[in-house]
Amino acid sequence: MRIDAVVFDLDGTLVDSAPDLHAAANAMLRELGREQLALEVVTSFVGNGVRKLVERSLKATGGVPDEAESLAALALFERHYSEHSADLTRTYPGVPEALAGLRRSGRKLAICTNKPHELAVDVVQRLGLNRFVELTVGGGLLPQLKPDPAPLIHCLAQLGVAPAGALFVGDSETDEATAAAAGIPFALFAGGYRGKPVEAFDAAFVFASFDRLGDMLDDGIGHRDGGS
Repeated sequence: MRIDAVVFDLDGTLVDSAPDLHAAANAMLRELGREQLALEVVTSFVGNGVRKLVERSLKATGGVPDEAESLAALALFERHYSEHSADLTRTYPGVPEALAGLRRSGRKLAICTNKPHELAVDVVQRLGLNRFVELTVGGGLLPQLKPDPAPLIHCLAQLGVAPAGALFVGDSETDEATAAAAGIPFALFAGGYRGKPVEAFDAAFVFASFDRLGDMLDDGIGHRDGGS
């Protein structure tokens, strides 16, 4: 099966953004007079959008306040994060080279993420990924967030590629569910923020290094390339 388009998740897939998300969450918590959270704790909260990350951070540090206070906490997080969204964020090793290779092969590339759209576009531009992807669809651009398939289907419509000719690459259970709901094959990057073992994913293939992605796409589905 020829894959004409590859759509990627962003956080935990193309970029390790956990350090900046961690810093913003702790800055928010400091202003609220709450305890600080460890990096691995905040990392485990990533994947369902900023609102959910803030909610989980509040729940872990004394409980979720009423609606007005929750919205104020969200605004604090977004302010801190928007000012430092790519200070510590880096692409995973081999990402630019892999994306360049996929483009040379004639494939169309896009990003579909639950990160708020403007922040996602900013990170993509600041890290130079906009050289490779044709569009970025972030949270809020559509009413739905992943695992609802609408953002992913929107990406494919904009690329002009049918689901049968596409692949969604992600690192988490949310991404797995999104691909399944859209009827699109899913490839798992084993180095991201997943919450369950590699073996528990229903993936067309698994890869642990972006150096292998192009070859595994050319080889077809059904391959596993490490991770646990």
